[in-house]
Order: sequence, then structure tokens, then C-alpha cells
Amino acid sequence: MDSQKHLVAKKKAQGFKYFLMIAPFLILVLLFAYYPLYGWIYSLYDYRPPLKLSQSEFVGLKWFKYLFSNTGQIKQLLQVLKNTFTMSSLMILTSGLPLIFAIFLNEIKASKFKRIVQTLTTLPNFISWVLVYAVAFALFSNSGMVNSVLVDLGIVDQPIKILDSGDHTYLKMLLWSTWKGLGWGAILYLAAIAGTDQELYEAAKVDGANRFHLMRHITLPAMIPTYFVLLMLSIANFLNNGMDQYFVFQNAFNKEQIQVLDLYVYNLGIGTSNSIPLATAISVLKSLISVTLLVSVNGLSKKVRDESII
Repeated sequence: MDSQKHLVAKKKAQGFKYFLMIAPFLILVLLFAYYPLYGWIYSLYDYRPPLKLSQSEFVGLKWFKYLFSNTGQIKQLLQVLKNTFTMSSLMILTSGLPLIFAIFLNEIKASKFKRIVQTLTTLPNFISWVLVYAVAFALFSNSGMVNSVLVDLGIVDQPIKILDSGDHTYLKMLLWSTWKGLGWGAILYLAAIAGTDQELYEAAKVDGANRFHLMRHITLPAMIPTYFVLLMLSIANFLNNGMDQYFVFQNAFNKEQIQVLDLYVYNLGIGTSNSIPLATAISVLKSLISVTLLVSVNGLSKKVRDESII
């Protein structure tokens, strides 16, 4: 009996020690993920800076109703949603690229060359979008290196408008995003490959399997669970495109096509419109829809894979 009590007390002490280890991270989550939700209250007031919230008029659901009653606002919001849905759909359709890249990267036998390739493809993830745009401007602006070379060689008479054009905006944003995140996205898949039982490969080789057979029948199936988890999280974050990339690449020529929901909320609240209550109302609706998508995808995961992602 005493030994059981001692074992229970030991488990409690160990559990408390683990709790103390994760406590700093829980505090950070509360500070940066939940405390800002207090700002939702601005959607219920006719707030105009620099007035205090207490000096603003309480208008209830006025701004939520305005979203669905103003024709111009509805038209603009539909265009923003179109941009958001298009970019998110393209991201989901190309979500298999890191998986494919990880498979072929794993097949590189020269370890030194493999490390060089992985390092070069992972580094762009740590470069800010401001620096990425600086590189893009140096290469693809009207006076950039690419246009200068094309004009000097006589291939084109006039510089090609790449950055200051609304043509193929979705494709350009997809390519920049893929270049920046391909190597980083492959890391999880490489971890899944590293955790695969090596005896499966040895047994398959004994049976006469070549490298492509190993990739198709062992490596790929081992990565599918990880892929589906990431895919479901991407679907749950369908409305969250981020803002940094689109903010630095936006200009007067591509603003209509590049303005996704996150950038639209920023421009509406802090940009030229300076309508913080309306921007907050849109942000509230976006968060509620995102939570609904997450719960729905989690329910689908339980039915299909018998596993929960949250």
C-alpha cells in the first residue's frame, strides 16, 4: 500500500515538473493568442483614434450589419474573398511539392552535397519578405538585372513589366511562396522518412526492388500520414494567407488581385481607410469561420483516420 502511494506521489511530482516545463510556453500562448481577443470589443463601438474607447459611442452590431448591407463593401469583400480562396486553393494544390522534394532529397547518396542542397533550400525561410522583395526588385524591376540583360541582348525592345503589373499575380505570389517555403516544408517529411523502419528497405532490396520501387512502396506510404495532417491544418487555415508577402508586393497595379483577407483587414484598419471597428468586425468573422473549419476538419479526421489533430 505504501509503495502504491509512493508511486502515485512520484507520478504527481513528475507531472508537475512537466507542467512547469511547458508553463512558459502556455503563458506566451495566452499573451499572444488569447489576450488580443479583447480587441474584438472595438467592433461594437464607433471608435475613432485617438479617442479612448470609453469616449466612443456603443453601436452594437452596426459594423457587422454594414458588411452585408453596403453594396460597395460587399463587392469589394467578394473580390478579396476571391483572391483569398484562389491563393489558398493554389497553396493546397501545391502542398505535395515539399513531399516530392523530400523524397528525391532523401535519395541523394552524397551526404555533403545533400546537406548543401538542404541548407540552400531551407535558408530562404529565414529571410524576411522585405528582403525577398528587395531581391525581386533588383532582379525583375524595369531597371533590374533581368530586364537590363534582355534589352542589351536585343531580345525585347521595352522592359517587361513583372512587378508593376496585375497580370498573373496569383502565379507570381505562388512561385515566391514556393521558393521561400519548399525546403522548410520538407523538413517534417524528412523526419518521417528518418523514422521509417530500415528493415523494410533491406527486405525489399532482397526481393529485387529498385530505388523507384522503394520510393513508391515504402517511402511514400510512410509520409502520407504526415501529409494528411498538414493538409487538414492547411484547410483549417484556409482564410489565413498571412500578410507580409502580399503587403510588400502590393502596388497600384496589382492591388485588386493581391489583396487577400489579412491584407484587406490591415489596409482597412490601419491604412488609408482608418476604419478600425469595421476591420475588427471582419477579423472576428474570419476567426469564427477559421475555428469552424478547424473543428469540421478535425471531425473529418476522426471519421476517416480515427485520429484527432487537436
